[in-house]
Amino acid sequence: MSTVKANDLQTTTGGIPTVKSQQLIPTAWVNLNGEGTVAIRDSENVSSITDISTGTYEVNFTTTMANANYAAVSTTSTSRYNSSSGNFATTKFKTAIRNDAATYVDSGVTAIVMGGQS
Repeated sequence: MSTVKANDLQTTTGGIPTVKSQQLIPTAWVNLNGEGTVAIRDSENVSSITDISTGTYEVNFTTTMANANYAAVSTTSTSRYNSSSGNFATTKFKTAIRNDAATYVDSGVTAIVMGGQS
């Protein structure tokens, strides 16, 4: 049995490594506080967030995506709320939180992005 240990893996161009042309780790992720003072709790490849309106946030990338065909999945810190992601652009995407009555509500959000970077 062999063990490989490394603190950081990158391609020769500094990108995310792949196996069989599939990326192994998220291209970006964010955990944000969406209640009160909206702020990033922690993130990777996210430069900032914008509080668009109640329950709607824009997540801005540090490094742009190769195209707008990436996947972004978001969830809320409150199990009774529903989240969705959309309006994909190479520099950002939006995530929105709604309650059971389909009303937008502020909530904490965690989002993971998979896709190629520029």
